[in-house]
Amino acid sequence: MAEPARVLLVGDGLRLEPLRTDHAAAMVPVLADHALYDVIGGVPPTVEELTERYARQLRGPEDPDEEWHTWVVRDGEDGPLVGFVQATLTGAGSCAELAWVVGTPWQGRGVARRAAALVLDEVRRRGVATVVAHVAPGHRPSERVAAALGLAPTPVEVDGEVRWELRLRS
Repeated sequence: MAEPARVLLVGDGLRLEPLRTDHAAAMVPVLADHALYDVIGGVPPTVEELTERYARQLRGPEDPDEEWHTWVVRDGEDGPLVGFVQATLTGAGSCAELAWVVGTPWQGRGVARRAAALVLDEVRRRGVATVVAHVAPGHRPSERVAAALGLAPTPVEVDGEVRWELRLRS
């Protein structure tokens, strides 16, 4: 899959911008609520930590069979940043693992579902065969997002999270 995160994704009231290190300052307040980390672990990052994290993500993985693609989510054409969506590709681009985080002030508005759907459309367009997401058991908001995308829970658990899966092609 050739560089999907360099593609601007727009639709359904959202603008998904390819990640840049200069997004860090605007993302710090989005990621500032300690309640976010009850599910994803960790603590709110500082602007310096987030800038370094974004630089590391942009450098990409050491594993040549893996690709990292991250978009920040903007509410509307020029509204605030409200979260991010990631697609990690493996298997020569045949599998995409999706992940999403939306700041607490914007949760419950369908932002995660709409943003993840835009990324799902992009990986589908590029020929990915399988899409997965790992969701903490009982985390209803993320379970609803995964189900809305067409993913179904599997019996597989990875690091305490349930693997949800969607086969796009065999």
